[in-house]
Amino acid sequence: MQKFKDLILWKEAHQLTVKVYEVSKKFPKEELFGVTSQLRRAATSISCNIAEGCGRYTSKDFANFLQISLGSTNETDYLTILAKDLNYISEGDFDILQEKINKVRAMNINLLEKVRNKNV
Repeated sequence: MQKFKDLILWKEAHQLTVKVYEVSKKFPKEELFGVTSQLRRAATSISCNIAEGCGRYTSKDFANFLQISLGSTNETDYLTILAKDLNYISEGDFDILQEKINKVRAMNINLLEKVRNKNV
């Protein structure tokens, strides 16, 4: 068990979520319960699952929550692509989000491999 706030991965995921909320404020109002909500929940799920996994006592449980977090990262990735293709976000905001998503994904995979090998 470890403190999630000490993990660089959690900090990066949290910053991604903050950016998603900032960017999605500009989405059309009719998307509030559609793409806006889904994107925000997916991004939030990344950090939430990292935090929840840190509260577990076994490496296997922690790895399971990191795996769920990775799935949420991929969902966030897809939803940003959809938002860009629907012209809800600018190319600049899309590039920033993609950079953050890719960083979180790589860090998550790295930590997941370490936890599975019990090197954490």
